[in-house]
Order: sequence, then C-alpha cells, then structure tokens
Amino acid sequence: MNRFYAIGAAGIVAAFLGGTAGWLWLSNGAAADPLAKCREGNVGGADIGGPFTLLDKDGQSVSDKDVLTRPALVYFGYTFCPDVCPVDMSRNAEALDLLEEQGREVDLVFITVDPARDTPEVVGEYASAMHPRAIGLTGSEEQIKAAANAYKVYYRVQPAEDEYYLVDHSAFTYLMLPGIGFADFYKREATPEDMAKGVACMLDAAG
Repeated sequence: MNRFYAIGAAGIVAAFLGGTAGWLWLSNGAAADPLAKCREGNVGGADIGGPFTLLDKDGQSVSDKDVLTRPALVYFGYTFCPDVCPVDMSRNAEALDLLEEQGREVDLVFITVDPARDTPEVVGEYASAMHPRAIGLTGSEEQIKAAANAYKVYYRVQPAEDEYYLVDHSAFTYLMLPGIGFADFYKREATPEDMAKGVACMLDAAG
C-alpha cells in the first residue's frame, strides 16, 4: 500500500473521529458514557458502523446482525496487501489470543476493499489462516462501498495495467459490541497488549 496515501487517509479519518467525538462529549457529558474510562480519546457515540450486507466464505449473503453477534474487532483491508494488512491482522489475532487466555471470546472480522480479486473463497482462506475465529467478508463493489462508508473507511484502487495493483486504505481496527455498536478504535501503533487491555476494560464496563 502507498504509505503516503495511507498516512493521509488516517489523518482524515482521525480528524473526523476527533471532531465528532468532541461534539458528542460536550453535548452528552462523560457520565452518559460508561465506556469512557476505557478509552484513550473521547470517541464515545461516534457515528461509526451500521447495517451491511456482504458475502461470507461460502458466498452466502450475511448481514451485520448475522456476523456481529459477539464482541468483534472489525478491520478493512485486502488479501493482496503486501505489508500493512498482514501485520495489522496478525496483531489483531494476537490480541484475541491474549483475551482468550482471560476467558474472553472476541471475534475478528476482515472486510475486503478489493472485491474484484477477493472472492468469498479467497477472503475465507485468508481469514482462517489468521485466526480460527476470524471471518472473511466480500461482496459487490456497491456492497463494499456501503460497508466502508458506514465505518468511515477510506480506500482507493490505484491505477494499474495488470492484476498486480495496490489499494490505498485507512487502517483502523474497530471494536464493536452487541447492543452497543461502535465502542472504540485502535490505530496501527497499538500493540496486542494495548488492545487486549482496552477490549477487556470495555467488556467489563459494558457488563
């Protein structure tokens, strides 16, 4: 992935998150957000996430209600990604293992931003190679765009003359909780230990 675009996209999304969260924080107050103590930044109530309809590894249509039935880390990327995605997904998988050692089961959802190459079978194999509880999702270009928009994810396919093109995309991992929705997001700098600690705190606070 082109790191210049990735850094720029991350800045845009972070600025949006900061602006949205700041307004919500001032209008609702810290006491209205039981998860606030678990966050490094004030992102409570940010308008991230929402309904989606995508395809699972078997090519079956699934919705967010089918997939997000337990606490889950959601990541947007693509299987041909040469560096950022495999590092982030491996980090996310390690965080799940740390949480599992504490008796906490959290899922990992991988949504591609490259549906042209990432077929249901491809994303399914990619996800299962990362973690036993990882779920790979793809769909039509329209379905992927709708899901990305819901999560405020930036992505752009770079022009190419062959099938070896790259896709610029933001690289945040989102924590989604049943009955609550978006709870927090983790930047690339977060370690597996950081994420496990943050998720555990969220799960305790959410009850």
